[in-house]
Amino acid sequence: MKAILYIGHGTRSKKGAVEIRAFIERVKARIDVPIQELSFLELTEPLIEEGFELCVEQGATEIEVVPLFLLAAGHIKRDIPEALAPLLAQYPTIPVKIKNPFGVQEVILDAVAELIRDSAGDVFPNDRLLIVGVGSSDPDIHVNFGKIASGIRERLEGEKVSVCYFAATEPRLSEGLETISEGVAGRVIVVPYMLFSGLLLAELNKIVRARQKEGQKILCTAPLSNHQVIEDIVIERAIGE
Repeated sequence: MKAILYIGHGTRSKKGAVEIRAFIERVKARIDVPIQELSFLELTEPLIEEGFELCVEQGATEIEVVPLFLLAAGHIKRDIPEALAPLLAQYPTIPVKIKNPFGVQEVILDAVAELIRDSAGDVFPNDRLLIVGVGSSDPDIHVNFGKIASGIRERLEGEKVSVCYFAATEPRLSEGLETISEGVAGRVIVVPYMLFSGLLLAELNKIVRARQKEGQKILCTAPLSNHQVIEDIVIERAIGE
């Protein structure tokens, strides 16, 4: 019997945890697979081991692992395989297939552009966009965010689209905000390249609200899971080859 094990990062944010669980319930309702469990890499229960065991207890004879991650970095390349390794050894007769992260897809970039328009309306040449990633020491992160920035620039014809990160690589958020705000004639539109709400997004929104109170024309868009296309991609990963 087939099972799907969804793996999220995990969060200390109660709002973020509720959001991802509601998201997965919507996904599960659209997939005709008898066993579907949500687990997390860290911070939120159930962790990967417990989620895997729940699949086995329900009679799983094959397990499709669907990581809820936008890009391939350390968590995908190292942490999830390491967490699964002892389970694969413990249950050698159960085939396990780990699906790819979402990657940089045209439909995701289309969705980001739509989320920006939903929040900001028309984007004008004197507006500037700042894409904020979580950050990673993986060298591919800069390549991927370069593609993301180029794709958003093409879709919105933005004169200025920059990228910064919360951690692990440069430029950091504070530097990115200062640089893009310098001499701006229009608005600064901050675009969190994140799937769900969490402490990082809450911090980002707090910074944006503080700058709004100081008189800056700045706003922050919603996380990517607010767009239907993300749900569709998870379903495609879950049931596709």
